[in-house]
Amino acid sequence: MIPLLAALVFQQSGSWSFNYPDDSKPGSLIDLRYLNEKTAGETGYVRVSADGRGFVKGDGKPIRFWPVCSYGWRLKPEEMDANARFLAKMGVNMVRLHTSISPKGKGKTLTDYDPEEIDRIQRYVAACKKQGIYVTLSPYWANGGHSGAESSWGLGYGDGEDIWGLLIFDDRLKEAYKGWCRHLYLDKNPYTGIPLARDPTLAIAQVQNEDSLLFWTFQVIKAPEKKLLAVKFGKWLTAKYGSLDAAKSKWEGADQKGDDWGGGAPALLDTWVLTQPQTGGMKTRTDDQTAFLVDTQRSFYAEMNSFYKNELGYKGLTNASNWITADPVRQNDLERYTYLPTDVMAVNRYYNGGVHHGPNEGWRIDEGDFFTDISVLLDPRRLPINIKQVVGHPSIVTESGWVNPMGYKAEGPLLCAAYECLTGVAGLYWFELDGKNYDANPVFDFVTTPDGNHPLSKWEDSIPATLGQFPAAALLYRMGYVRQGTPVIHEERTREQLNQREVPVISEDPSFDPNHNGRDARAATSQAKGADPLAYLVGPVDVKYDGDPSKTSVKDLASYIDRRADTVNSDTGELSWDYGKGLVRLNAPRAQGVVGFLAKSGGTFSLKDITVLSQNDYAAITVVPLDDKPIASSHKLLVQVGTVARPTGWAQEPATGKGEDDKGTMQGWKVVNTGKMPWQIRDAEVEVSVRNLSLTKATLLDPAGYPAGAVPVTKSKQGLSVRLPPNTMYLVLE
Repeated sequence: MIPLLAALVFQQSGSWSFNYPDDSKPGSLIDLRYLNEKTAGETGYVRVSADGRGFVKGDGKPIRFWPVCSYGWRLKPEEMDANARFLAKMGVNMVRLHTSISPKGKGKTLTDYDPEEIDRIQRYVAACKKQGIYVTLSPYWANGGHSGAESSWGLGYGDGEDIWGLLIFDDRLKEAYKGWCRHLYLDKNPYTGIPLARDPTLAIAQVQNEDSLLFWTFQVIKAPEKKLLAVKFGKWLTAKYGSLDAAKSKWEGADQKGDDWGGGAPALLDTWVLTQPQTGGMKTRTDDQTAFLVDTQRSFYAEMNSFYKNELGYKGLTNASNWITADPVRQNDLERYTYLPTDVMAVNRYYNGGVHHGPNEGWRIDEGDFFTDISVLLDPRRLPINIKQVVGHPSIVTESGWVNPMGYKAEGPLLCAAYECLTGVAGLYWFELDGKNYDANPVFDFVTTPDGNHPLSKWEDSIPATLGQFPAAALLYRMGYVRQGTPVIHEERTREQLNQREVPVISEDPSFDPNHNGRDARAATSQAKGADPLAYLVGPVDVKYDGDPSKTSVKDLASYIDRRADTVNSDTGELSWDYGKGLVRLNAPRAQGVVGFLAKSGGTFSLKDITVLSQNDYAAITVVPLDDKPIASSHKLLVQVGTVARPTGWAQEPATGKGEDDKGTMQGWKVVNTGKMPWQIRDAEVEVSVRNLSLTKATLLDPAGYPAGAVPVTKSKQGLSVRLPPNTMYLVLE
C-alpha cells in the first residue's frame, strides 16, 4: 500500500515554523561559496572531459555542476548580487536562464529583438560571474507565453500563438533568431565589459527549449508552414530516389489525401501515424518521413552549432535542445541523434508524485484540486536521472524537480546527488528558483480564496523542503562522495535501426509534464530484449549512435536487482534501494544516510560509520564531512535533516479523483486549504550515533547555517550520540 500523508490538517503541533534569517553576515557553517572559483571562468572555458561524460575547467581540472534554473535575472538590479551570493552559499555553481529575447509587442517585426531582456541577462551574468557561478543560457522557446509569435512578424500566426517547430525549418524565423542572438552574444555587456560570446562564464549555450519535429506539437503546425516543409520533403525524396515518381513507386500506392506531386510537396503524415506499426509501402513512407524529419532537425542543429562557434566566435559548449518525442521507446534515440552536432545532451524530466487535477493544474494549486502523493522511493523507475547517456556527450537534465503539491520533496536532492555520482549524469537543474533567497511567499496573490488564502505555485523550488536540502547534497555531488559505477548497459545502434524505430535494449519511462504530454505520462519501458529498467539504479547506461550493434552488452543484473524482495543495489555497493518499503540507504566513506519511510522500515539503520534511529514516518537524513575527510576520521560533520513541509493551515482530505490521463478513478487527496506562510516543517524525531572518537560536541544551526546553540551529546567507546532537537535542519558535530 502506498503511504499517504495522514493528517487532514497539517497541525502546527509536532512541527516548527521556517523563517529564514538575515544571511548577510559571515559565520555560516553551511556556506559552500569556497567550492566555487573566485570568478567563473577564471581559467578559461568549460570543456568536455576526456571520457566524454563530464566537464573540465579551462585548466583541465574536473568540475561538477550543482545547477538550478534561476529567475534571478528577473529581480531588481540591487537584488541580483545578493541572490547570486545566496546560491553560491547553497552549493550552486551553475544557473540556467530560461529567457526569451524575441521581439515583443504589437508592431514589432522579425528583425527587432528585446533589449530589456538582454540587459537583465547581462546584469545577472555579471552577478553570477563574481560568485563563481557558470551560466547555461536558453534564449528561445516556441511557447506562446515566452517566444510566441506576433501577427506583425508575418509568419501567419496570431499574437501570442505557439510556433512549434518553425525555428527548425522556416528560414525566415531562423535568420531572425540569428539576428536576435547577434545582439545577445555580441553586444558588449556593460556590467562586465565583454560580450557574452567572449565570456567563459557562459558555459553552455542552448539553441532552444523543448521543441521537436518528433513530438505531438508537429501536428499543430499551420498548413502554410507545413507546406513549406512538405516542399523540402519533396526535394529530400528526389535526392534519395532520383525523382518524386521513383519515390511514389517505392511507396507502393500509399498515397495520402493532400499529396501534391505536381507541386513537389507530398503530404506530411501526422505524428500518430509515425508511432504505429506499418507494412508495405506505408512502412517505406513512414520510414522516409521519419528520416527526413531527423535529417532536417539534425541539419538545423549543425547549422546553429556552426553559427554559434564560427560566426559568433563562441568558444564554450553548445546544446541543441532538451525535449522528448511522441514515442519515448522508439523515437527518443532519434531525438538525441539530432543533437549530435552539439556538445551536450539534455532532457527535461520531472517527478510529480502521481496525478494532480484541477482547472489550473499546469501552473498552480487551487483549493478543490485533486492529487495523489506517492514518493519516488516507491516508484524508482521515475527517478528523473534515469536516462541513457550518449557516448562522448555529457548528459544533463536541464529542468527537474519534485512537483508540488506532493509532500515527499525532501528526498529529491539527496537521491539525485547520490545517483548522479553513481551514473555519471553531469547535472540536474532544479526548476524553478525565485526570490532573493527563499521565496518568501510562493503564491499567486492576484487570486484570493474565500478563506483569505491564495493559490500556490506548482513549480517553485525556492522552498525549505527542496532548497533546504541543498547543502549536504551539493557537497556530496560536487566532491564525488559516491563512487561512479561501470556501465551496466552499453548499446550501439545504427542509423537504419533508428529510422525504422526498432525497439532499443532499454528506453526511459516518460517524464511528467501536464502542459505537453498528459497529466501522468507513465509507460512501460520495453524489456523486449531483456534489459531491466531498474538498471539505471545499478550503474551507468550508455548508448552510441552510428555504432556497431554487435558491441552491445548488458551486464548480468541478477546479483543487483531482486524483484522478489523489491530491492536494487548499485554495482559499487554504496547505494541500496528498497522500493517495497520506500527506503534508500547511502553507505559511502564520506557520505552516509537514509531517506524514506523510516518508522515503517524499522526505525533503526546501522551504516558503516553511523547509526540512525528515527520515529519519523518520513525523513531524509544525511551525514557528510565539512573537512573532506572520511566520516570515521572527520573533525567536522554536517548532519542534515528533511521532513515533510506544508504551509501554515494547509488542509487536505481523502478523495476519489480521475486516474492517470483521466482513465478510471483513484484514491488521493482534495486540497481543502492552501494555507499561508510560514512553512511548517514536521519535527525531527532522530538520534544519530557516529563511530568517530575525535568528535566531542554538537551545535544546532539555524536555517541560514549560523550557530543556534549547543546540543547535549553522549560519549561512548565508539564515538558520540546526539538526540537532534525537533527543529533540526542542520547540525554540526565537531
